[in-house]
Amino acid sequence: MPVALVTDSTAYLPDEAVARLGIDVVPLSVVLGDQVLEEGIEVTPGDVAEALRRKVQVTTSRPNPEAFAAAYRAAAGRGADGVVSLHLSAELSGTYEAAVLAAEAAEIPVRVVDTRMVAMALGYCVLAAAEVAGKGGGIDEVAAAAEKRAGATTGFFYVDTLEYLRRGGRIGAARAMLGSALAVKPLLHLSGGRIEPLEKVRTSSRAIARLEEIAIQQAGADEVDLAVHHLAARDGAEQLAERLRERVPGLRELYVGEVGAVIGAHVGPGLLAVVVSPR
Repeated sequence: MPVALVTDSTAYLPDEAVARLGIDVVPLSVVLGDQVLEEGIEVTPGDVAEALRRKVQVTTSRPNPEAFAAAYRAAAGRGADGVVSLHLSAELSGTYEAAVLAAEAAEIPVRVVDTRMVAMALGYCVLAAAEVAGKGGGIDEVAAAAEKRAGATTGFFYVDTLEYLRRGGRIGAARAMLGSALAVKPLLHLSGGRIEPLEKVRTSSRAIARLEEIAIQQAGADEVDLAVHHLAARDGAEQLAERLRERVPGLRELYVGEVGAVIGAHVGPGLLAVVVSPR
């Protein structure tokens, strides 16, 4: 492809898609105690879930700009005319900023896109870009395809507690207190690139049922791709996915997968999420 694609490890694309499409994935890092480990290479979601349960301090960090610079050099070395670099929301991470710094010194043109998404909401943007790049599209066309998909994509999720998001600074302390009061189970969504409260439900079973209804309403009757994410809740994710498969008339593809270590560190075990991405 004349335009190469780079993303980061929070896209959580299937390994098969990454290999088939030739996408370069730059890993973020997870810090477990005094160990700095690369997501998808040195640390698993299970490692993070267990560390959180044991109350080990878990934090995350963006890639060094040099990691992006190396990916851009590799693309140039393979003969690419340019790069579109697609990343999780700048509201949630400094990853976009690191990619921009690296792009400024790249030997070929690099367009860095803040998708304002994360997980497969970001992954679907990458897949849309790859489809256009595979047809020979230029940088502007490839970036526009990703931005268009991002504009139509939404993500909704349930967490057992807002405590992990509060610890990581991804949601305000006051909201965390409201969400945990009287055992309320929070539903959240991606809005403007940020994680924002959506609804409060009294029990986990009602919250998951409500998550399902919201996803179905958002999907509508048009062609749509869905992703169901979880952390240490595979059975719940599979059951939710099966119900969505039966109830979403325009469903094209349904992906079920565990979030990686970085997002897992901020949401905690028990996460269930649905990404709705119209075609």
